[in-house]
Amino acid sequence: MKKTEAIDALAALAQVTRLDTFRLLVKHEPEGVPAGELARRVGVPQNTMSAHLAILARAGLIEGERESRTILYRAKISALQELTLFMIRDCCGGRADLCESLIASLQPRCSPKGKR
Repeated sequence: MKKTEAIDALAALAQVTRLDTFRLLVKHEPEGVPAGELARRVGVPQNTMSAHLAILARAGLIEGERESRTILYRAKISALQELTLFMIRDCCGGRADLCESLIASLQPRCSPKGKR
């Protein structure tokens, strides 16, 4: 990931509604969530949600897929992975022992569905 891509992604997530929306989409992978349902769950008008979804999509964090009259949104987990790796790639100056607690804290939350 390039610095400019990381900055775009971080800027897109640096707003409460967009952060809540992205986290909600991550929780609902791989099924996705319809745009109207996202607006309802996050508590914003649909037109406001559309603007937030556009910003997240431009940042490469989500994608929408039309299904009949509905647009189903999904988080791009690969983008989340790239952003996370970009942020921690040089963790602790390359000393893996100093990053062990960070890595350990990520593992339990990343277990496959049904194994939590």
